Amino acid sequence: MISALPMYWFAETKAAHVAFWSLTRDHLRAHGVKAPKSLNETKSPHQVWSAPDLVLSHICNLPYRAEFKNTLTRIGACDYGLEGCGPGQYRALFIVRTDHPAQTPEELAGATMALNSDDSHSGWGAAANWALARSIRFKPTCWTGSHQHSLGAVIAGDAAFCTIDAQTFEILKRIDPKTRLVRVLGATEPSPGMTFVTARGNDPAPFDAAIKAAIVGLDDRHRTVFGLKNIIALPNEAYEIPLPPDPRSWQT
Repeated sequence: MISALPMYWFAETKAAHVAFWSLTRDHLRAHGVKAPKSLNETKSPHQVWSAPDLVLSHICNLPYRAEFKNTLTRIGACDYGLEGCGPGQYRALFIVRTDHPAQTPEELAGATMALNSDDSHSGWGAAANWALARSIRFKPTCWTGSHQHSLGAVIAGDAAFCTIDAQTFEILKRIDPKTRLVRVLGATEPSPGMTFVTARGNDPAPFDAAIKAAIVGLDDRHRTVFGLKNIIALPNEAYEIPLPPDPRSWQT
């Protein structure tokens, strides 16, 4: 069996993730649910989400919608109390250098874009759907592997902008001094935040109870770093978002 919490995992947030898991694990066991002692730190997110013995993880809504909606059981969406978002939602922020002349995201039409991954909603999907709704396109030029590296690509001038989910940007503002070199130009529409999941067929109820108890049980230091306020069981309709185009189709 396996559990992993790869989202928002940085060296500076690891201790809070581990503390959260320890509490969640103990509550799960108290409810009769078998749970591994430690979080897995070696398998890729896709390997974790594909594991038939998955106990607990969380997933971005794009890979969930595109690949895993029929093989995972949703527990609830993360609620970080983010500005401009309803319970259980997040949104992507358009990030440019402080000296970029644009005043609105619409002015980024045709601009070069750094993205962390094709299957990231906040790094690509949300921005692509936002652009399509306004009949504009961006020009993806570099794939960075992480939101933090996308930030670095913008600062280095390898791309005009990137989009980063609001919770990641809150973390980066605390741990990465380079954020002073960029500014937020605007935001996409809100959508379901990182969603806790377990293997198909598992009853979500004990997981929901364990996660909520763990949030309350975290000490003040870890609660501040972890940032999670609640988890929200959003309806199926909340995840009915069009899949974005392949970013490579926008390069010409």
